[in-house]
Amino acid sequence: MYGIGFKMLFGDRLKYYGLVLSVAFATLLITQQTAIFVGVMERTVNIIDDAREVGIWVMNPDVDHLDVVRPMPSTALSRVRGVAGVAWATPLSRVNVVAHTFDGRIEVGVLVGLDDATFVGAPPRFRLGGPEDLRKPDAVAVDVFGYGRLWPGEPLRLGHELEINERRAVVVAITEATASFATNLMLHTTYDRAAHYAPPVRNRLSFVAAAAAEGEDTAKVAKRISEQTGLQALSSEDFRWTTIWYFLTKTGIPVNFGVVVLLGVVVGAAIIGMTFSMFVSDNLRQYGALKAMGMNDRDLTGMVLSQVGIVGATGYALGISAATGFFAWVGPADGNLRGFSLPGWVAGNSALIILAIMLVATGGSLARVRRLDPAIVFR
Repeated sequence: MYGIGFKMLFGDRLKYYGLVLSVAFATLLITQQTAIFVGVMERTVNIIDDAREVGIWVMNPDVDHLDVVRPMPSTALSRVRGVAGVAWATPLSRVNVVAHTFDGRIEVGVLVGLDDATFVGAPPRFRLGGPEDLRKPDAVAVDVFGYGRLWPGEPLRLGHELEINERRAVVVAITEATASFATNLMLHTTYDRAAHYAPPVRNRLSFVAAAAAEGEDTAKVAKRISEQTGLQALSSEDFRWTTIWYFLTKTGIPVNFGVVVLLGVVVGAAIIGMTFSMFVSDNLRQYGALKAMGMNDRDLTGMVLSQVGIVGATGYALGISAATGFFAWVGPADGNLRGFSLPGWVAGNSALIILAIMLVATGGSLARVRRLDPAIVFR
């Protein structure tokens, strides 16, 4: 029975290829855009993701996401350290700066100032050099993509000089920092030196990075910090989702990506539905002959669903392969779309969406087959 169904499916090569390509196109569009959207949201929390050792982020109560901060007085650090249950707390600054090379290139970037002793918050991966090199005079670390923007075509090497807000800086390390949402350049230096590169302000403490003592619950310690200091303290996970939620609700990013994904669903369903309807119409006599020979509606439905399954599996495999190849191509740390990848859960959800599209799009054709009068073969 199923062999006959497969022969019917593969016999009309043009319609078969049309069905497979429509499923592949829908899969590629849905998967790629969803994964890019996830990557964009992950870029908004780049500093949080890089600071893996930090369990609690303390900030001004007015701060609602990572990219816009309101500095606190330096006394906030000692106040946090005095809260019971805090194992350690270090200062961390985040400022927007303008970097100039001596051959005229300009890039806007984010400068992160790390605690001079512990370097808490430094990127976990370095291509050249290391966090300890930031203790050298005028030292800064540049991410590998920012290096390519400042000195395009040059191999990675240390010792380059640049100007940050009219002050000399020397590249002593090259990092693989997580990409920023709004800029192409990520810079790291010590907390004290960051004050020289940043515009002069009275307060320069952007965040207090802390961790709960062993045996203490991170959420409870964060709540205790908020109650005792009047500052906003969030666990890393809560601060991460607070930032993401801001971009989800206060920007047009979800709408833009959602429209493209919806377009993939609608176009895929329309093309699949029309093409499969034509396929069924062209094979009504064959289905009628099978009914006339004794095949019941349940077996006939199973045969049609097996045809749908072959088309869906083949098209999904092609589409997900194309999406995987796309992210493998754009994924290197020094590429324009660095950091973007295809999470497994996105691929799984895409499979469920494609399955739903196939069932909805072919539902009408399946109903026609079930209502088919076997006498059609004799007309």
